[in-house]
Amino acid sequence: MRNKFPFLNILFPALLFYSCHINEGSVCVCQSGNWIHRAKFNGILRSGACAFIIGDNVYICGGYASSTSVTLQDCWRYNVSTDSWAQEADMKGGARSSAIGFNIGNKGFVGIGFNGNQLLQDFWQYDPSTNTWTQRSQFPAGGRMEAVGFSILDKGYIATGTDMLSNFKDLWEYDTTRNSWIKRADLPGTQRSAAAFWVYRNKAYIVTGQNADSAVNDFWIFDPNVPDNESWRKLRSISNATAETFDDGYTNISRWNTASFIIQNTAVGDRGYITTGENHTLYTFTWEYDFATDLWRELTPLEAPARTGALGFSADNRGFIFGGRDDNKESFPEIFEFHPDEVVNSND
Repeated sequence: MRNKFPFLNILFPALLFYSCHINEGSVCVCQSGNWIHRAKFNGILRSGACAFIIGDNVYICGGYASSTSVTLQDCWRYNVSTDSWAQEADMKGGARSSAIGFNIGNKGFVGIGFNGNQLLQDFWQYDPSTNTWTQRSQFPAGGRMEAVGFSILDKGYIATGTDMLSNFKDLWEYDTTRNSWIKRADLPGTQRSAAAFWVYRNKAYIVTGQNADSAVNDFWIFDPNVPDNESWRKLRSISNATAETFDDGYTNISRWNTASFIIQNTAVGDRGYITTGENHTLYTFTWEYDFATDLWRELTPLEAPARTGALGFSADNRGFIFGGRDDNKESFPEIFEFHPDEVVNSND
């Protein structure tokens, strides 16, 4: 069993210059996209943290300090406008890694995960106006970790994940007004853990992940506002799965424990991104997904050491990654921001 402690075809505007090609070793030599260092984190370094976003503030909670084998309970606020950190009240319910986080309105929610000894199914609400935590109705499907958690409009969702014996593909919806959960239609494809997701135009996209120590390649979109028997739709696979040419270069999209974020209104439109993660080796590869065409293109790899269990997030329509660990179980203090419309510059 693997370690359970994680922690395109596009028309470019004429005035922008991009270059990306594949060399003989199938490594992207890309000039499209630039990674920029932001303020270093001065707390305990970690992977497998969870987060929720309220305005310009990203609340990053818990995780696993692999260098000291400690699961964490602290919660930090990163403000993207001021590029600054502040510590907030510790999570209630104890330390955890590989948990989920999302916001509904101006409240944050954190739940499930692994505390170093057992899987958790508790669920908590955070109020930033009072810096306090309140327990909510526990997740009804038992303890699990490495799930995806997201919100669409006024509902929260938890899907997939693992109990360390099996992976899941179920989906549960949380109603904050009623403080209750209902089961929605299962993801029709492969069960998985450590997947990535985006929420775009009130639909959730679930991609990547692992099952039986292999990376999965199916890709799904969920619409909560249609009947359950119509709520899931399959998108193109993220590997070279057809006789067509569009996916011939899809060689390193499949992975797990990747960081994901969305940036809208780029020079080429609204895009989703994944970077870092692992597929039996650690990755820096960065890929951009076009929501309009269901196609991918490879951009500049993370300009830093390969890592897994990093946290990706979007705030103020900007994309970031934080933390993660390397093969020596050392974690990283940097936040990186990705500018997809810039030419790579290794000096920033």
